Amino acid sequence: MSGSFNLILILSLSTSVSLGAAQVYVKGVFDGDSSFACLARPVAICFSRTCASPFQVIEIGEASMVDLDDMSIYEQPGNREVSRQLAEFPEQCHRAWERALHFGFPEEYSRISSIVIAGVGGSAIGGDLLSALFLTESKVPLWIHRDYGLPAFVGDNTLVIASSYSGNTEETLAAMRDALRSQVKKLIITSDGQLRSLAESAGIPVFLIDYQAPPRAAFPHNFIPLVGMLQKLGIVSDKTAELQETIEILYRLSQEVNEAKPLALNPAKQLATRLYGRLVVIYGAESLVPVARRWKTQINENSKSWAFFEAIPELNHNAVEGYNFPHDLKEKIFVVLLRSFSIREENLRRYQATVKLLEEAKITHQVVEAKGKTKLSQAMSLVLFGDYVSFYLALLNQTDPIPTYSIDFVKRYLGGAWHEGTSMKEERKEHR
Repeated sequence: MSGSFNLILILSLSTSVSLGAAQVYVKGVFDGDSSFACLARPVAICFSRTCASPFQVIEIGEASMVDLDDMSIYEQPGNREVSRQLAEFPEQCHRAWERALHFGFPEEYSRISSIVIAGVGGSAIGGDLLSALFLTESKVPLWIHRDYGLPAFVGDNTLVIASSYSGNTEETLAAMRDALRSQVKKLIITSDGQLRSLAESAGIPVFLIDYQAPPRAAFPHNFIPLVGMLQKLGIVSDKTAELQETIEILYRLSQEVNEAKPLALNPAKQLATRLYGRLVVIYGAESLVPVARRWKTQINENSKSWAFFEAIPELNHNAVEGYNFPHDLKEKIFVVLLRSFSIREENLRRYQATVKLLEEAKITHQVVEAKGKTKLSQAMSLVLFGDYVSFYLALLNQTDPIPTYSIDFVKRYLGGAWHEGTSMKEERKEHR
């Protein structure tokens, strides 16, 4: 192609006019010699009367038939439910905090020497974030246990917290049953199920989650109460001011990235558009490592897409050597780097070095900056932003973000409810 060319729209898979914005997808250009050339990857060009710039070019993974600015798609039952849960996220953080401050502990719990949080999936990530945020402040070690049973170091002065939204998680139940056979201090966080029954029959303190949603959408109730509990036990300092700032940040962020905000002005929609058709890898450092894990699991469960996460500085000692092969996979990978100014300087320089390596390897990537003044608000702002991204990616994938058929299949298989010879298609149809 010659040095200058006229841009001509070749293919418009989605053209929309909504809230002062329009969007078209471009797959190729004609150069000055009138020869056609396909772009290496389609781009979305967003026009907006409300932008300072007349248009914005966004590279996308693949062209999707879904228009994220078409408000009718948010009226479909599963989408409407997730949209509501995301909008309620800041308020649920506030409610969870208030309830945690009114939660009472037996007097002997103030003398604990270690904490084990037993849980898996969304119920465990709250513990991960708690441990990472307060690593340098907590007066006792925090251990997150994602398996059956309990670690050998657990003793009489260990507080074992069993966290399961449903109350029926097999691994978490096994951990609590082991705890019941010892003199460890016990606490249960759940909405119902067998864990609630165990708590009532054994006289175990229980924090009941009163928010009805899929477990992953109840994240504020699996994490915020833990912060309040550590504060009440004197393990960390008063976090009231940090929570207030966090909730304010979340409310503002929600206004910036909700479905009513058009793609041209919505960074969450823009990132989801870039991630569409890609294998996503999320990087984080320090307190943002559990946030990277949260992004990974939300993309898995909501978007029904492959995703992985890695931790800085560890990935600088291995993962960066794998950027070159296989060649055909490089074009499908998209790396998201979660970053905040609270990360120590040594690790921020590692972000810079990693970006240079990604650029050299021609691997598509994007840095996403946290919002807020404290580590808590920065982590939570990235959690909510990632939840929105996974929701928009689910829409682009034309999949319902609510059901988790494969996860449910594993539970039925382990429980003996699946019969050999039944196809997965039949299995999913039966349990819809």
